[in-house]
Amino acid sequence: MRGGFYQESIMAKKKKGQLQLKLGLNDERFPKLMGVLSLFFSLYLFIAFTSYLFTWKIDQDKVFDFSWELLRTDLEMANWLGRLGAIISDKFFYWGFGLASFGFVYILVRLGIHLIHRRPMPKFLPLLSRSLLLILLAAIFLDFVLGQSAFPWGGAFGEGVSGWLENFVGTIGLIFLFLLLISMVLIWQLNPNFSELTFEQAIDELKKYFTGLLSRKPERSTSSATAASSKPTQTLRPGNTQSTPSLPEPSPMTARGEQLAFELEEKQEEAARKRAEILRKGDAELEIQEVEEEETPAALEQTGESAPGAASIEASMVNQDHTEPYDPTLELSSYEYPVMPLLRDYSDQKVEIDRAELEQNKDQIIETLLNYKIEITKIRATIGPTVTLYEIIPAPGVRISRIKNLEDDIALSLAALGIRIIAPIPGKGTIGIEVPNKKKQMVSMREVLSHDKFRRAKMDLPIGLGKTISNEVFVVDLAKMPHLLVAGATGQGKSVGINAILVSLLYKKHPSQVKLVLIDPKKVELFPYSRLEHHFLAFLPGQDEPITTETNRVIHTLNSLCIEMDTRYDLLKKGGARNIKEYNEKFVKRQLNPHKGHRFLPFIVLVIDEFADLIMTAGKEVELPIGRLAQLARAVGIHLIIATQRPSVNIITGVIKANFPARIAYKVTAKVDSRTILDSGGADQLIGQGDMLLSVGGEMVRLQGAFVDTPEVEQVIDFIAEQRGYPEPFFLPEFHGDDEEIPGAGSLTYADLDEEFENAARLIVGNQHGSTSMIQRRLKLGYNRAGRIMDQLEAMGIVGPSEGSKAREVLVYDELELERFLKDLRERK
Repeated sequence: MRGGFYQESIMAKKKKGQLQLKLGLNDERFPKLMGVLSLFFSLYLFIAFTSYLFTWKIDQDKVFDFSWELLRTDLEMANWLGRLGAIISDKFFYWGFGLASFGFVYILVRLGIHLIHRRPMPKFLPLLSRSLLLILLAAIFLDFVLGQSAFPWGGAFGEGVSGWLENFVGTIGLIFLFLLLISMVLIWQLNPNFSELTFEQAIDELKKYFTGLLSRKPERSTSSATAASSKPTQTLRPGNTQSTPSLPEPSPMTARGEQLAFELEEKQEEAARKRAEILRKGDAELEIQEVEEEETPAALEQTGESAPGAASIEASMVNQDHTEPYDPTLELSSYEYPVMPLLRDYSDQKVEIDRAELEQNKDQIIETLLNYKIEITKIRATIGPTVTLYEIIPAPGVRISRIKNLEDDIALSLAALGIRIIAPIPGKGTIGIEVPNKKKQMVSMREVLSHDKFRRAKMDLPIGLGKTISNEVFVVDLAKMPHLLVAGATGQGKSVGINAILVSLLYKKHPSQVKLVLIDPKKVELFPYSRLEHHFLAFLPGQDEPITTETNRVIHTLNSLCIEMDTRYDLLKKGGARNIKEYNEKFVKRQLNPHKGHRFLPFIVLVIDEFADLIMTAGKEVELPIGRLAQLARAVGIHLIIATQRPSVNIITGVIKANFPARIAYKVTAKVDSRTILDSGGADQLIGQGDMLLSVGGEMVRLQGAFVDTPEVEQVIDFIAEQRGYPEPFFLPEFHGDDEEIPGAGSLTYADLDEEFENAARLIVGNQHGSTSMIQRRLKLGYNRAGRIMDQLEAMGIVGPSEGSKAREVLVYDELELERFLKDLRERK
């Protein structure tokens, strides 16, 4: 019996092989041809589907009823692949699975690659089953979320199944069903330990899982790492070719914690002895580079006067015959600049340099690099207020990427937060490792503003931001930036940074030279500056408070600035100047006639403290004027400073990023936020409390922001507010919003209505569901015609106005009432 069974199986295999030979299936060229054909179809479907996203409205009426009329040569389609592409796309999207149909493109691509490489087909079946399941679930989910729109997001399949499920389990039940499916998939993939799992650990696991899906970087195996660490190495030093013994190999981990602890202690003692031997032989000696601070003259500290501003005020005289240059500060010639004693002196809190800490960090860095067989020839330390920069010169042949990948290992060995590696440092042949100091030094606003770099700055809008990593005062010109974006997590120093910017302008500029437009949706951060309305502030006429807080007022203010920008451009055109600097120089030299509308133009600085709140409440009404100001307002002296604590792509849009080349990033929680702000990482490795990264034109500078406390700001404001100001504030041009009139039913007659109007009205009232997509499907109409019918139904008062993605409200509740309405409408024609 058994022998007969084997003989039958052998004969069956022979017959199958003969059949395959006749058909040519055993030829290796056959699967390759099928694979190429599959890739071709995937490309064809991808182009047809992509074209459908843009042309579906135009082609829908033509392909809705498929017939042989589509074969006519005079019938044109908008789809990129002609009539066939329009028909196939409509069948997949409208009658099939909607946007999830792109999953078939992915299946065909993977099938083609599978066939070309001649892999066994059973290995392709799990991928095929998972992909088909995801397509079905995606169609249902898309129709449930976006089914009210005209576009077939889920297709006929998604609409049918989603509608049945929603009627069967209800809307809330369907939401719970989706959440249950997502939870089951995550539990299957992550396999969490619920007995020891906390909320923070769950969030971290989810972040790692999704980051792994995006990166898909293979992890190094422990065996390869052990093999690499077991190779002997020789450390080369300048002028000495003698080899030094390598550091001991790490012992393999054991299951017993006590034994592992003793082994680590022994290895640490051996590593310390080896490190001491290496350091005694003079390898990689530490050089400490210190920056000497310039002493501030005591007399200037007491007076606090800026040399350019004070000289201009002292030189201003009454010029009755108009022969001398025009002085814009003449009207407030008695104005006194704020003095330095108004700001607090933190010099008593300076921290001395701890050389033992520097040596310890240097030894740890050398040891960590030697553990990974990375040799260095020199190391140098530059001490900053909060961060020390260790510059290392690697030995010849060492790849920079190897050192860059050791960021977490060096942070672990130093037990420090916020390690940042710069590989290489621009303009230098070294690699930088930024290590936070254990004892941080505060950078005071008084120290920055009293420095020569700020006092003698020949800038239009000088701003003292703080100190660099080399302990140098950092001053920039806002007019050269020309706009500044400030972003970071909550409580990391954004409000202090904005106060530092405003205080810098108050100390350096005269009220006639700069005006501030302050927008504060939070209503409390910029409120102390409201006392400067007769000196530095600019706002709309009739505004109750000089600080703009209401959203509708913000929209009017931004549009008013656009009007001011256009007016200034007209003045520049009449005056023959290319920018505000040339125009003001001509006006000061009395080359422009004030009777022809010319005037001295002060700089206008717009400050928005919380930009995300405005975008969420007003959206395009705020984004459009800000985008216009950011693109055009630089030449006429209008500069923007925008701060937000929500650095997401829907807040910091492409228009904002393209027109804000200067960006300040405080500490953020994730790398994606850093890339959103700076287009590069690094902000997630800052240490907070004013630690920032400034990007200007692609160059990155790490700064410790100057600290100015609220009582100091109030003292400066009180000092200015007690002086005589202008008789009336600087008013922006008035702006009135356009009132749009909604057309009513009186503008339509029965003759103007569509032929399918009555059928659509009966359909809407009978189902009590006002949806354009339902009119399309039930009456077999195209999108444009169904949309026009829906507008007519709204004008006649049958349905309510559009509410976004929701269905319209049906205002007629009974079919008898509708018939009476239609009868009266016919009689009136």
